[in-house]
Amino acid sequence: MQVIITLLIFVALCLVLNQMSRKHVKYSNRVFTGLGLGIVFGLLIQFILGAESEVTAEIMDWIDIVGKGYINFLQMLVIPLVMVSMIRAFTKLDHEQSNLGKIGTGVIGTLLITVAIAAFIAIATGVLFNLDGAEFARGATENARIDQLVERNSEIADLTIPETIRSFIPVNVFADMAGSRSTSTIAVVIFSVFVGAAYLGGRRHHPEEAEIFEKIINSLHAIVSRLVTLVLRIAPYGIFALMTKALATSSISTIQTMATFIVACYVALIVMFIIHMIILVLFGINPIQYLKKAANVLIFAFTARSSAGSLPLNIQTQTEALGVDTPTANFSATFGLSIGQNGCVGIYPVMLAVIAAPAAGMSFSDPSTWITIIAAATITSIGVSGAGGGATFGSLILFGMLGLPIEVIGLMVSIEPIVDMGRTALNVNDSIIAGTVTSKAMGNMNQTIFNDNEALVEPEDDVDR
Repeated sequence: MQVIITLLIFVALCLVLNQMSRKHVKYSNRVFTGLGLGIVFGLLIQFILGAESEVTAEIMDWIDIVGKGYINFLQMLVIPLVMVSMIRAFTKLDHEQSNLGKIGTGVIGTLLITVAIAAFIAIATGVLFNLDGAEFARGATENARIDQLVERNSEIADLTIPETIRSFIPVNVFADMAGSRSTSTIAVVIFSVFVGAAYLGGRRHHPEEAEIFEKIINSLHAIVSRLVTLVLRIAPYGIFALMTKALATSSISTIQTMATFIVACYVALIVMFIIHMIILVLFGINPIQYLKKAANVLIFAFTARSSAGSLPLNIQTQTEALGVDTPTANFSATFGLSIGQNGCVGIYPVMLAVIAAPAAGMSFSDPSTWITIIAAATITSIGVSGAGGGATFGSLILFGMLGLPIEVIGLMVSIEPIVDMGRTALNVNDSIIAGTVTSKAMGNMNQTIFNDNEALVEPEDDVDR
């Protein structure tokens, strides 16, 4: 009876969100409403039924249909989005343009430099908050998570850095399209680059066939974008379900003991965000105007907790609101899914490494420790997917490189959703920064669009159509 009553309340709250949609309430407001309802409803379930009770577990199994279903739909879109967006970047190059290498170098260089800076900020913040060597309590949930990580870590523990780099190269692209490997996303990116390069060669020698191919890619892009729109319609419900589970099953006492780590993470994320703004200033770009234009996609990334789900809105914001040229916008948004993620690789795993480092005999009074961790994080940032679980995979790779005990990663399962919102927003912001400064440096940025306060991209414009 408790299960039935709780699920009926869950359905009723979903109907409230549906009613808001029918009344055309602003999309971002519906997303935040789902977030708030999930927090309140999850806490009520925990206080009334208990975080580890069998009743709560059964309720979460049903609620997971909506929550994990939403995540699965987002993951379903990652490969088609990456492939179509990357190839489309090549088809949008003008015949006279020969700066493809400069675009790629500018975007990837910015992503890698910023992730190295993010790693430095994470170490400094961790040391400032005395996280090095900190110990946290573990419960049944944490122990179960650690067991899962030990099993997953066995698949990648013996990989050397050269072997890791080789794993980026696609062998069977159809297997990678099915996401069969942890590095499938970067492998598809590499394959798409080859397809795009082949298109450019074909455009010179076989213009008629190339024109047909371009029309096919444009058609695929329209269809995939529509698929994204359909999935985003369920985002308020998915976020509601995910937050309900996170708050219903997380140990409040554990979250309280980890409050210092949560605060430290957000301090590091905010400092890195400020550095992003400083980078804009160095390139002569007004950060206040930038924030006005990029706010909607950053808010969506924060609530949806998915860099991949934000990809179409990311590209649209760059081209229609910030004045970034289409090839650069596609390159930066797509590469940003699998290279240089400031939040999921630069901040979060490195702060975990600060906690675990003393157990491996690493001292932060030694500059070589800082250099080693920053270098390892920068290398690790290549190939980490912007879909669910990217931060965990990045942490496992980083810990493997540094020889650190992976138990610390599992201890954070209770606070994962709280930190994930901030680090996802930082990931998306970094990819937009990479596109914006590269476009500006190459003289391809449309300053008129950037300065136009009416040129904004609202996610609800597409979602509600």
